[in-house]
Amino acid sequence: MLDKVRYAVCFRTFAHDTGPNENAERNRPDGRVLNKYKFKPAWEIYHFLHTDIITHIFICAIIFYGMNEIKFRTLCANFVITATLLLSFAVAFVASYPTKTDVLAVNNAIYEGNKQSAKVALTFNVYENTQNVLKIAKILEEHGAKATFFVGGCWLAKNADTALKLASNGFEIGNHGYSHRDHAKLNQKGNADEIRVTERLIDNALSSLPDYANCKLFAPPSGSIGDDMFAVCKDMGYKVIMWTRDTIDWRDHDAELIFKRATRDLKAGDIVLMHPTDMTVKALPEILEYIRSQGLTADIVSNVI
Repeated sequence: MLDKVRYAVCFRTFAHDTGPNENAERNRPDGRVLNKYKFKPAWEIYHFLHTDIITHIFICAIIFYGMNEIKFRTLCANFVITATLLLSFAVAFVASYPTKTDVLAVNNAIYEGNKQSAKVALTFNVYENTQNVLKIAKILEEHGAKATFFVGGCWLAKNADTALKLASNGFEIGNHGYSHRDHAKLNQKGNADEIRVTERLIDNALSSLPDYANCKLFAPPSGSIGDDMFAVCKDMGYKVIMWTRDTIDWRDHDAELIFKRATRDLKAGDIVLMHPTDMTVKALPEILEYIRSQGLTADIVSNVI
């Protein structure tokens, strides 16, 4: 039996060494590269089929030939038992693994506004960079433009005075959740908690304004939406606001690129998503000038949808 195993090992070595040496053919001493094996993946498959698989079949045949009937039956029985257990485990695992569908039962999100309005909506999602928020507000005022600031609750808890200043100057304050959670993964309670806490913070910050009313607009962080989120927003009276065009300014710190993404094929009713980054501050004046050149006005979301 031991001799047969040794013979099997020697046969496998022989089988692998009998194929052409591709590296030797490709890397010649004179420096030239021979493109003989242009379709390398196909060669590798061919090589695998003719050496690895066939070699292992021969090895198994050689080893089994040296077994007596009892050992062979024992080996087969152990193999069948092991395979059955593994298959049972796999079936149980797949059956118990939670599945999630990407198809929403309801999607009432707003991606664009009134195309007949001659207006576009500029939105700024805010969780940081308060100084840039103030710079953006100043630039908007200088250009006679308005915008909606969707604020995160954890930011608002420390910057209620900034939110009040924005609202006092005619800007709209929307709800962006409290802690930038993935709302598609939250259950109804998780969604409600995020939105409700931020709503209370907004109300507390702006309640001193005459005729104040919460705009009831919710912009889900990262645009993550789900059935539970929509159900909660409906129960709480919120409209879900997405965007027509995303500047991706949080990732790409390039003023020219931000300008192009905000203005390319811009049309009435578009909702433009931005964040209070340094490059957004730099790009904003040019964006506003372009909007005006197209006969459009930048306004708050509520006036565009």
